[in-house]
Amino acid sequence: MRKAILLALLAAILTLPVTAAEEKKDPTKGGPAGTNVDMPFLMAPMTDADGKLTGYAFISSRLTATSESVVTMVREKLPFIQDVMVRDVNNAGVTTPGDPEKVDIAGLEKRLLSDATRILGTGKVKLILVCTVQVSPLRPAQTQARDVPMEQMLPAGATPKNPVKSRCDS
Repeated sequence: MRKAILLALLAAILTLPVTAAEEKKDPTKGGPAGTNVDMPFLMAPMTDADGKLTGYAFISSRLTATSESVVTMVREKLPFIQDVMVRDVNNAGVTTPGDPEKVDIAGLEKRLLSDATRILGTGKVKLILVCTVQVSPLRPAQTQARDVPMEQMLPAGATPKNPVKSRCDS
């Protein structure tokens, strides 16, 4: 009898929901399992101060829904969310004001979150995280070698302007 009670208590403890304090440990890890949706790549044009096209940024992102029940709605409305996001990155620039080769990740995440909230409604999307940004210049000075890690492609002492490693990997 005592073993059955202990097992029932242990099962109850293990099925308790994650508290908000535990969930806020690292916002880049997203929410509980089943609430993250990998979004399709966005291809955003990059322009210089004169408005001249300099290249494209290929952006991968992840949407974190507030609950598992919302994920079904997110997947159903994914084409609409993607359409709004594509229109947004083509309408307004994604680069930082001072550097046309660097993507403003924080600003872009806010804009994409606003776009997804407009389609899904308030209280359904917890966050959108930009995982990787790959910049492809329109006219590269030199073609990069194949199969070379990104860290080795950079000149010695130079730091990358956009994240080299995915921010969505834990």
